[in-house]
Amino acid sequence: MKYVKLGRTGLDVSRLCLGCMTYGDPKRGNHEWTLDEDASRPLIRQAVEAGINFFDTANGYSDGTSEEIVGRALKEFTRREEVVIATKVFLPMRPGPNGGGLSRKAILQEIDASLRRLGTDYVDLYQIHRFDPQTPIEETLEALHDVVKAGKARYIGASSMYAWQFATMLHTAEANGWTRFVTMQNYVNLLYREEEREMLPLCEAEGIAVMPWSPLARGRLTRDWDEATDRSRTDNFAHTLYDRTAGADRKVVETVAEVASERGIPRAQVALAWVLAKPVVSSPIVGASKPQHLQDALSALDVALTEEEIARLEAPYVPHAVVGFG
Repeated sequence: MKYVKLGRTGLDVSRLCLGCMTYGDPKRGNHEWTLDEDASRPLIRQAVEAGINFFDTANGYSDGTSEEIVGRALKEFTRREEVVIATKVFLPMRPGPNGGGLSRKAILQEIDASLRRLGTDYVDLYQIHRFDPQTPIEETLEALHDVVKAGKARYIGASSMYAWQFATMLHTAEANGWTRFVTMQNYVNLLYREEEREMLPLCEAEGIAVMPWSPLARGRLTRDWDEATDRSRTDNFAHTLYDRTAGADRKVVETVAEVASERGIPRAQVALAWVLAKPVVSSPIVGASKPQHLQDALSALDVALTEEEIARLEAPYVPHAVVGFG
């Protein structure tokens, strides 16, 4: 396994981060395609044994059961000091007022709830899952600063938002002497490259580590365009990401298949290698519902695309409407 510093911090993380949205009680939350605990544990063990030390989950994944499953598995398969656990806050955890968002009340309540579910005294990276336009950013940032100072999180990070929003939050934290974001978890892959316009240059200039979610476009880059899976049939969020650009996206998928065929490797390795080639990217977040998924991701670390291959892969892309913030 290869390791890198997380942005400008001294923290060493594996070049791949295991995304744990796949693991959770399918009867709870909005993801009926998730794997239950018995099916999840072998994949988490496989990641640990492969040298992955970076695990990303969220309080809202499968109504908190992802955190529970991940916490129990990591406690059994490795030592706490050997892993970097990341979780998130923002999504509603219950109906009614103050059930979600980034208010001081929500943040201080949800960090404690996440720690209980994970079975740990602290998380290494606490991330805001989305931007909250209903809460003053000063309130959010000071609450996150207090979480760090209380020893409940080592670092803080952000996720999908507009670049101007992220820049404002970075400036506000610096102006007030509050803990600074060290990561950005955003939507980057060959089917969606809009982050290259503003967010990625901002992160590079500010020394922010980028952790792309869905680097394989929810699996669409790994198979023929018309091929369906159990997840794709029930993944409603995917329709908001891809339905409007199907014509252009199909050409990208076909080009990935061509390059993979020429190299004699799976398409997943080509698509992930493209993301890994970006200098600002620290650790793409890879999901794995089968052992081969994780093996392909690990193999992608050794795939170095040529400039000509990268140009071919990027050529069919057309501008997309901004998505991924919902």
